[in-house]
Amino acid sequence: MGSDPIALPGLESVVSGKCGNIEVVAVYTQPDRPRGRGKKVIPNEIKTWSLEHGFPVFQPEKMGKAERLEIEAMQVDSILVMAYGHMLSQKLIETPRLGIWNLHTSLLPKYRGASPIQCAVASGDSETGVSLMKLVREMDAGPVLDVERVRIGEEDTALDIEERLAEACAPLLERGLPAVHSESVTLSEQDASRASFVRKLGKEDGELDFDVPANALARRINGLYPWPAARACLGDVAIKVGLAVAEGASFSKVPGSVIGIEGEGLRVACGEGSVLLKKLQRPGGKMLDAADFARGFDLPENAVFESRAMSELVTSEHVRS
Repeated sequence: MGSDPIALPGLESVVSGKCGNIEVVAVYTQPDRPRGRGKKVIPNEIKTWSLEHGFPVFQPEKMGKAERLEIEAMQVDSILVMAYGHMLSQKLIETPRLGIWNLHTSLLPKYRGASPIQCAVASGDSETGVSLMKLVREMDAGPVLDVERVRIGEEDTALDIEERLAEACAPLLERGLPAVHSESVTLSEQDASRASFVRKLGKEDGELDFDVPANALARRINGLYPWPAARACLGDVAIKVGLAVAEGASFSKVPGSVIGIEGEGLRVACGEGSVLLKKLQRPGGKMLDAADFARGFDLPENAVFESRAMSELVTSEHVRS
């Protein structure tokens, strides 16, 4: 069960036989939705891949009783879930004899919820990972079988880390699924007192506050690329920022003031230090390296980016929205 291309490397690993003699009998994914600028209704990557490889694909609007009975009739031993997008009932969780197993892109119990990759980068973590856990009704709270760790570098964006986490699913499943199907698992319960929670992000989370220290601002920018994408306003023009690096040099300028543009980026004063904006995108344009952006953008003299309050991304309690 999955609806996002991040699940493909894991699915490919199972189908290739690297996870043991496991037969995939069905793939469940979200219904076809309007996508892209043209809003054409097209299948997602999971459906396309599955049909190309001859697997039956099911696309229910919700997982109800009929779907549970359908799965029960298949007599599946286990279900693997990653980025599916549907809540699963307790009765469905109890249907496969070996349980339902979920791939979650954080080192649980850290970052339970919808945006663990973005928040790990935005929080300045040096590593994250994928956790293979047994599914329970409480969100991302099940016992963990195994994890695969991934390093986060200074100039890594959420997109970079998502790609590495997708690939990290394969070795994790190659270790974990044979143990599940041989019924020889050793599970570790999560320490709920150490749990943190992250919500679904929206465009409003892309606001930037240049009054904060440069390192916090750079992490925020990198963590929000490509979605929802950080943006800063020069007057009425909203400019998206796709990559940033913090620098220690401080300037006696109002936070948000453009210090200058050079080969590597647009330098902007912050509350502490300065930030080098390395990739930028003007309205209707493409994300460009700073030098290419500057050639096609008339930067006002003494330009100052507007600062706006930045929302909290991580909480100690699960807030339902």
